[in-house]
Amino acid sequence: MIPEAWRRGVVAVVGLGKSGIAATKLLAREGAHVYASDASDHPYGGDTVAELRGLAGVEVDVGRHDLAKIRSAAGVVVSPGVPPDAAPLAAAREAGVPVVSEIDLGFRALAGSGTRCIAITGTNGKTTTTALVAHLMRVAGLHAEAAGNIGRPLADIAVSGDHYQWLAVEVSSFQLHDSPHFAPEIGIVTNLAPDHLDRYPSVEAYYADKQLLFRNATPRDVWVLNGDDPATLALPGAALGRRVLFSLARPAGGWYDAPAQRLRLEGAELLRRDELRLLGDHNIANGLAAALAVHEAGVSLGLIAEGLRSFRALPHRLEPVRDVDGVLWINDSKATNIASTVVAVAAMDRPFVLLLGGRHKGEPYTRLAPLLQGKCRLVIAFGEAGAIVAQDLGGKVALERGTTFADVMARAHRAAQRGDAVLLSPACSSYDMFKNYEERGATFRKLVEAM
Repeated sequence: MIPEAWRRGVVAVVGLGKSGIAATKLLAREGAHVYASDASDHPYGGDTVAELRGLAGVEVDVGRHDLAKIRSAAGVVVSPGVPPDAAPLAAAREAGVPVVSEIDLGFRALAGSGTRCIAITGTNGKTTTTALVAHLMRVAGLHAEAAGNIGRPLADIAVSGDHYQWLAVEVSSFQLHDSPHFAPEIGIVTNLAPDHLDRYPSVEAYYADKQLLFRNATPRDVWVLNGDDPATLALPGAALGRRVLFSLARPAGGWYDAPAQRLRLEGAELLRRDELRLLGDHNIANGLAAALAVHEAGVSLGLIAEGLRSFRALPHRLEPVRDVDGVLWINDSKATNIASTVVAVAAMDRPFVLLLGGRHKGEPYTRLAPLLQGKCRLVIAFGEAGAIVAQDLGGKVALERGTTFADVMARAHRAAQRGDAVLLSPACSSYDMFKNYEERGATFRKLVEAM
């Protein structure tokens, strides 16, 4: 399961969230000596980090990375939240130390278990589509789980010995960069748009990491692709495997018949649009992508339709929180890039106040201006990106600058009128004011519920 050289040396695990903790436990079980570290004094793994210190052959550092130990390691396993340009990874690569993702480690550990894999990547919609795939599988009576960037780390599944027929695995570009052995039987690419330009030198470099989904493709594999997105259609290149498409615009393997308000799969009616209880056309696309993948795995149309009817919006993804005095407050904190916010704005069927800001990710906000004109009552810019948002959108839409997040919410409460929505869809990462987008969304919910 692990290279023999790893048993003779020390393996470094970078990042001690749930994935890093699972990777450390798996490596220790396999007899490797492990140096596990996290730059934070309070890593997301919390109390579980103390448990690692009790494992034979495991050394734990919090609040720092010992770069000398990482440079001399036999291998490095990286957690999902660690960007490719982080100092410990740069040190490892400069020293010629092989770096693999936790997903790659867990995938190899599960080899031979009979567990099959549907991988989901793309710029937006990954998490909802991954959750949909797992939900549809379970409704069909299959033992399935969401894993990777959501749900359980693959290494945790391997350590526990739990057996699943199918795993729906969300994979980011960062993870694909370091997953040379990852080989799903079915892959979904939801869409492609510029993202992570604060981490990648170009859009092309970002897309190149996405393309690594296909690096181990075989003729038996199936690739579920967005038929409305030229960049997605071009992504597989000459990779082996069969392509099936979903579309909102034209007949395909899975498509949306807009005049009839019906989702269709393989030429048959799947369900009415109003039976899919998710906001926005992008969620129709996510539903079609998941349905196609699960159908390719052998699930009947009837069971797929049943699963789509029973699925509910995930937290922080166009999640209706509460109606307060005729104003609907919507939590879309997961929208950490411009493309996500474009999708959220397109889903609005009423006037709205938009909360926009956080830590800037490199793309200008000018793209939003024509979409907001005539629809958006007010933009409230906040966080580190507030000045850039104001510069890009000021004079094009009504705009105010907020200070604290409580101030942003109070401004929104004053501006919104009965029949409006207040939409938190920040188009930025959360790391200026919050530890992650979940905390940002939870704070939004808490303040709304206190109104």
